[in-house]
Amino acid sequence: QVQLVESGGGSVQAGGSLRLSCAASGFTASVYCMAWFRQAPGKERERVTSTSTRSATTYYADSVKGRFTISRDNAKNTLYLQMNNLRPEDTAMYFCAASRVGCVSGTAGYNYWGQGTQVTVSS
Repeated sequence: QVQLVESGGGSVQAGGSLRLSCAASGFTASVYCMAWFRQAPGKERERVTSTSTRSATTYYADSVKGRFTISRDNAKNTLYLQMNNLRPEDTAMYFCAASRVGCVSGTAGYNYWGQGTQVTVSS
């Protein structure tokens, strides 16, 4: 059974940090592009960051560059997102996703999704 399980979300004040984790099971995550998306109320789900199979290529949305860092541990089938200097506009549900075709921007290109973890940043 394929599963992506996110953890690490919570409520922090602006300027704080959180580290999200995504544990993959039921498939070999090392051959998939892994990504973090987020969705705020009333907004479309957007790709925040992604990393290719061997972490050779990473993408960051302009809004998080210099503040967020994606990493993966293929031996543990786990994806991470270190979020520093959080802002109220980072408030959203954060989703982990896996794509067999590569690190594409659209949600339709991702085969597997987690259930999400809520991040709330107060000013």
